[in-house]
Amino acid sequence: MKQYKFKMHGLDCANCANTLENKLSHKKEFKSVKVSFATATLTVETDLDPKLVKQKLELEIHKVEPEVTLHEKPKITIMMMRILLASLFFLGGIVWNHSLLLLGISYLVIGYDILWKSLKNIIKGHVFDEFFLMSIATIGAFAIGEYPEGVAVMLFFQIGEYVQKQAVNRSRQSITELVDMKSSYANLVVQHITKKVDPDVLKVGDQIICKPGEKIPADGIIIDGKSTIDSSMLTGESVLRAVTIQDRVLSGCVNVSGLLRIEVEKTAADSMASTILNLIEHATEKKAHTERFITRFAKLYTPVVVFLAVMICLIPTLFGASFSEYFYKALVFLVISCPCALVISIPLGFFSGIGAASRAGILMKGSDALEMLPQIDTIVFDKTGTLTCGKFAVTAVAVAEHGEVSIEALVEMAAQVESGSTHPIAASILDYYGGEIDHDNIHHYQEYSGKGVAAEVGVDYIMVGNQKWMKEKQILVPDAKHAGTIVYVARNDQYIGYLAIADQIKPGVKEMISTLKEWGLQHLVVVSGDHVKQVEQVCHQIGITKYHASVLPDQKAAIVEKLMEHQTVMFVGDGINDALVLTTASLGVSMGGIGSDAAIEASDVVIMNDDVTKLISAIQIATHTKRIIWFNILFALLVKGVILLCGVLGFTTIWLAVFADVGVTLLTILNTLRIHKRA
Repeated sequence: MKQYKFKMHGLDCANCANTLENKLSHKKEFKSVKVSFATATLTVETDLDPKLVKQKLELEIHKVEPEVTLHEKPKITIMMMRILLASLFFLGGIVWNHSLLLLGISYLVIGYDILWKSLKNIIKGHVFDEFFLMSIATIGAFAIGEYPEGVAVMLFFQIGEYVQKQAVNRSRQSITELVDMKSSYANLVVQHITKKVDPDVLKVGDQIICKPGEKIPADGIIIDGKSTIDSSMLTGESVLRAVTIQDRVLSGCVNVSGLLRIEVEKTAADSMASTILNLIEHATEKKAHTERFITRFAKLYTPVVVFLAVMICLIPTLFGASFSEYFYKALVFLVISCPCALVISIPLGFFSGIGAASRAGILMKGSDALEMLPQIDTIVFDKTGTLTCGKFAVTAVAVAEHGEVSIEALVEMAAQVESGSTHPIAASILDYYGGEIDHDNIHHYQEYSGKGVAAEVGVDYIMVGNQKWMKEKQILVPDAKHAGTIVYVARNDQYIGYLAIADQIKPGVKEMISTLKEWGLQHLVVVSGDHVKQVEQVCHQIGITKYHASVLPDQKAAIVEKLMEHQTVMFVGDGINDALVLTTASLGVSMGGIGSDAAIEASDVVIMNDDVTKLISAIQIATHTKRIIWFNILFALLVKGVILLCGVLGFTTIWLAVFADVGVTLLTILNTLRIHKRA
């Protein structure tokens, strides 16, 4: 059983993708079938002869969706040529005294596929769709001698369909560009020899070489070399990042400058690139409430419209009115009432919104997430790794009053003693010091669990630890004036100063909170497993007044559930302990770079560069998308409603009906394309 993946052309409708997947899945030759509308790809598992796979697939696809092929898109599409040719015959027919021959040729050139689709759907029992409406309206126009109108309706309908396909392709491009993040090969090191292999064969623990200009083929840890990497494909940010030994790198990033030797941490199937592509390919499956409603609306709307058109024609003629006059009015009614503007522009709007967010490094797992974002009235934040960097840093240094030790000397002594510890606090002090450590000058190092460390540095005995330990040793220390974890330093049993260490708040968080409040989001809450003082300090600095500290993962979920009794709640988190609450919330947002796989899987929105301030962009894109979609709905209904009324009263021609249908469809599609400007 082998897996094959094909690029599809002509797949311009999410419902068509679902129909195609269902039909192919029922064929015994194919073990599993996945059709992705978002990336226009077909993935299939089969044990057929490789030479026959594409041929068999094309045969089955043609039965369901004749316009969908497994070939690359030609430079000049057949549809574009048909539109040009039909337009020439149409203009010729108008000039030559409404020539039935020329207008008939134009009609057949541009409309033969619509007529064929309508006929096939009628045979299958799917009568009421836009193809049926276009067919009956145009054939009816020819039947009563309105040849130019009949051709015009079909021609402009096809132009509208063509513009729609180009709009879908433009929206898809921003998403499918991410597919290129996967490297096509890896340089595997085997017994000091490097050979080029498929990334899919890499195992955890393998060592690979990544040269400048190459894409990193698998998630891993750098074990040799240093470089700068371009992570824009993952994060949407163009800023290069410096990396060196022990740094983690993700598949999909581009190695820009140096040679890197990387130890593989995850297989290709579990890598970040594969995770992202999987999320993208499933994004269009989760439909928004508005999108589902319009789909159901169209199914009921079309039969009602056809019934009303029949009544408009029959009832007046039963009372002696002219049949041809009211048959014409019925045709006008059919053309006007075609629901294309709604059926096309709304899914396209959500699709465009997902694409715009993807370009900004924000992955929306579906239209439902995009629709939910503007409805949020409460945001619950995790603290560590979400609002803060998740890394300790020295934030303040204070020396004892009347002491003889300078700040520089205090930091150096603390760093020398802490150089023997692997604790994160020790690492933060060493980072802050930044100098060389003379280990030959350090003797009798001892670590006291939960208290601190001590060692002889030269002729002095230096202790570095918490206040409780100092008091145990009868060393008088003052209460610190700075917030955070306080590390006291004593020399020869005499207090000489302290260092304040805290997790740093991410850049822009305070401004983000201020913006959210300006938008009316006053219900902002922090929940954290950290101590009250640390949580209180962070909340005070960023401007949040409500918080819950020292809470366990299940308690986080309980807090969110309580809030959801009266509010629509978004939870923003990163770690594996956030997976439960991400699933519980109305909308879950996770950090994609440092976030665990479980958190990414459980969330509805993934921020790929861990920049929580991108929530602002996500909400702006979602709000902009929602406004455009609702404008399209109201605009289409208003214009169609007015012209429908005029049509019933006899003030409208088929030409005006064409504008009401195709014109409104084109305008809503063009309006939808404005969504791309938000990314």
